[in-house]
Amino acid sequence: MTALRLGVIAPPTNTVNQKEWDRLLPTGVSMQFTRMALHADTDTPAGRQALHDDLATAMTQLRNDGSDVMVYACTAGSMTTPHQDLPDWMAKASGAPAVTTAAAIVDALRFLNVKRVAVATPYHDALNAHETHFLEHAGFNVLACTGLGIGANGPHEYVRIAKVDPATIQAHVRSVHQDGADALLVSCTDFPTLGLIETLEQEFGIPVLSSNTATLWAALRAGGVHFQDAPVPASGGQLFNPGNQA
Repeated sequence: MTALRLGVIAPPTNTVNQKEWDRLLPTGVSMQFTRMALHADTDTPAGRQALHDDLATAMTQLRNDGSDVMVYACTAGSMTTPHQDLPDWMAKASGAPAVTTAAAIVDALRFLNVKRVAVATPYHDALNAHETHFLEHAGFNVLACTGLGIGANGPHEYVRIAKVDPATIQAHVRSVHQDGADALLVSCTDFPTLGLIETLEQEFGIPVLSSNTATLWAALRAGGVHFQDAPVPASGGQLFNPGNQA
């Protein structure tokens, strides 16, 4: 396949998504990263303008360095409504295909024909309520959206997300699963969950997605990667099955 370079814009505290994507990148695909401050306000005109300004600066850098697809890899910071509004703006501003984590989650859930979803996060209640509203506005029935409470005392707590131990994460995700859910979503690009996905899919018999798997899936599709010809080298769950490319 033709070489593809993903230009990734990540929050300054994120240490997980690059590690997980390094395990999943097909042959011929590479990444380059730049950091951008987290934008909590994506709703007001001033907040949206500040987000656009910072994204424009980051995308200019990535395009100048040869990136083919723009990827804003932040769940909470990209939850704009309608879900495709921000990636559409990024594509127009950069002249390249663009994806965001929040939009990728919506697109991945729709692709898998998900109607009812349970959501496990590391977040506090206010952010969980925001994500529930975002997903419900996109047409999903959110059966549960439960977090670990990180961030309740301020954004400085977000550095703890990547440090949550795997046993705690696995127990948390299992506790959030709901009978009747069509899929289980583990939200946050800094939440280390890739190693759990295959086990949980086998246990629950439904697709298990994370912010990182959904974002990479969308970015590869935007770059024209076909999983039949360029399979991911590790298990990213049902989302990366060769048939999930249409």
